[in-house]
Amino acid sequence: MTVAIAGVGMHPYGRFDDKSLTDLGAVAVRAALADAGFGSRHDFQAAFCGTAYGGVAAGHKVLGALGLTGGPIVDMEAGCASGAAAMMLAAGAIEAGQYDTVLVFGIEKMPRGMIRSSFFDPWMEQAGLSPAPAYFALRAQRLMRKSGVSAADLAGVVVKNRRNGASNPYAMFQEEVEAHAVLESRLICEPLHLWMLCSPNEGAAAVVLSKPSARSTVRLRSSVLRSHLPGDILSEGTPMSGVVEDAAIPTPTESAAAAAYEAAGVGPGEIDLAEVQDTDAARELLAYEELGFCERGGSAEWFRAGSSQPTGTLPVNTSGGLLSKGEPLGASAIGHVVELTWQLRGEAGPRQVQGARTALAHNVGRGANASVTILVR
Repeated sequence: MTVAIAGVGMHPYGRFDDKSLTDLGAVAVRAALADAGFGSRHDFQAAFCGTAYGGVAAGHKVLGALGLTGGPIVDMEAGCASGAAAMMLAAGAIEAGQYDTVLVFGIEKMPRGMIRSSFFDPWMEQAGLSPAPAYFALRAQRLMRKSGVSAADLAGVVVKNRRNGASNPYAMFQEEVEAHAVLESRLICEPLHLWMLCSPNEGAAAVVLSKPSARSTVRLRSSVLRSHLPGDILSEGTPMSGVVEDAAIPTPTESAAAAAYEAAGVGPGEIDLAEVQDTDAARELLAYEELGFCERGGSAEWFRAGSSQPTGTLPVNTSGGLLSKGEPLGASAIGHVVELTWQLRGEAGPRQVQGARTALAHNVGRGANASVTILVR
């Protein structure tokens, strides 16, 4: 794939009662355009906006507020992978020669409390079959049984990510925590405690994609989105979606990773750092296995060896992940790419991973839609 990242920008994640969704998006878009050296609607030919709760023509409202309308503006929804879906289509349009430069941004103001989704019928939510936290807890319990993950490991993921997030000015939570405090936080749904779950919140992120030029230092090698296959009783599609638990059915993440690695011409052993979905602490551990960072069943051992720490063999979630940043769904996947772009440019400050050349971003959204994006410099 011959697509460059010309500019990136973000609005911090958190709660901003004094700002509208349009306000948040405008900050991120301005920052990305400025980073790319752009300022006019004539500098990009199309725009793709990722949002799940933004409402009708949310992307149009952001660009309208900035006086940047006139070209095609397309809103995309794929749950937590909404921004990744927008990026995949934008990159494909450039690769196909349809456009030279495309703006991609994600925006969200999440409702407070449990993430609710129209994907599930009302009776499913009333029966406790909603994705958060019941499904996350079921998934965590299975990972503990099959991979030897312990409650201490789950707390350890939170400790690592909150430590990373303490140096990220865009994160909602910028304070370190200790494992005992994580385990003493309120039990939500066994084995997940409150601090093991990310916080739905508000924020925005933006990326300018273009044909490569002498100025561009970071390039998109692949951008892949895959959906779930039926058959697994505990799949990403819904908590109760099939009849066979142990069938050899690839997960959406495994399918997306395989396609992304092939398209990029790299393998998991060549990834220098990654931003992965940590909607809950167990989700990050599972991602290690699904992305091929370790063998199936080996996530606990890989984590305990310090492999995903900032000084490990493959640092994971240097931004602090969603456990530190919180998760505004539409912005989530693009926020991952912004962090990795800063890392590959050497602009991540105290979070900087030295010598990183290849990076991977991973998101999983309701549906289920799993995305894997690979960047190089």
